[in-house]
Amino acid sequence: MGIVLYSDVHLEQKMIRRIAIANVLMFLYSISCYAETYLGNQTEYTLLRPILSAFNYSLITFILVTVIMIMFPNQKRYLFFPAVMNTVLCFISVPTKIVFFISEDNHFFRGTLGYLPYFINALYLLYFIISLFRNSRSQKEEFRLILYISLTSIMCLILPLFASDSTSHWFNMTIAVNVMLYYVFLLQKSTKHDPLTNLLNRQSYYTDAERYSNDITAVVAMDMNGLKEINDREGHIAGDTALQVLADCFWKAAHHGQRVYRIGGDEYMILCIDTTEDEVLSLIERIRQELAKTPYTCSIGYAMKTEDSTIDKLYQLADAMLYKDKKQFYERTGKDRRKRK
Repeated sequence: MGIVLYSDVHLEQKMIRRIAIANVLMFLYSISCYAETYLGNQTEYTLLRPILSAFNYSLITFILVTVIMIMFPNQKRYLFFPAVMNTVLCFISVPTKIVFFISEDNHFFRGTLGYLPYFINALYLLYFIISLFRNSRSQKEEFRLILYISLTSIMCLILPLFASDSTSHWFNMTIAVNVMLYYVFLLQKSTKHDPLTNLLNRQSYYTDAERYSNDITAVVAMDMNGLKEINDREGHIAGDTALQVLADCFWKAAHHGQRVYRIGGDEYMILCIDTTEDEVLSLIERIRQELAKTPYTCSIGYAMKTEDSTIDKLYQLADAMLYKDKKQFYERTGKDRRKRK
């Protein structure tokens, strides 16, 4: 994993560092976990065992926090507070036995707060899973990966509660696999998604147009009105904000089987899979309603599939309708079009 990260050219350095930190923490956890298990199999009690147990409980929590920081880089630092509190209590437990203790005959027992580390880890997992589904613009195939990651993370947290201590190694192996999947997920997002709007990008459009060629029944084309005017008057940052707002409108309006793409500049496309014309018209109406909540407008065109139509032909027909809609917009508003933007 370290070799792969060293040669990575797709992700930001901050993201690569966090993935590397997660791997270092798992490496440390693996060593500590096996050492604690070895000491647990001895007949004599040693002080090193409760110290390693506290270390393990702490590392598990910090691994989860690091994974959250990988997936959601803009999290605030107070996210670490429960992990720090858990660490303090676990190490305090070595002399006080408040979370766990090792008996003189070298057996492990939970203290008054024995399930606190599991509770804190469960909160982190719940926060992580909810954030995945709320913040991701993933398509169906990506949700399968998210679902797998979520379920396996939950299982590796729950199983140690009901199984023997030897199964604690499952956490390390499962999270190690999941972090590798997180990395694949991030690479997938960086190559398939537009970095500004987080919609699917032009390359994804071409790939999906071929992949779903037999299932696509309609194409919807959208083009923002007045982007050049915004860029000239308010600057390109304002223009980027407008593009992001439009992307949000398109994403909210799209239903299952309606895949949204930014194919370049202020041009967007929706590939409609197994969608009727009435459903396409409803989609366009929802887009209009979402746009009405913003200061921006866009021109829209669509084309329905016929027996002899190809994806390129559908695109041309939708683009022609869009061009007509844009022409009417400029005639209606009296603005200087200058360019198609």
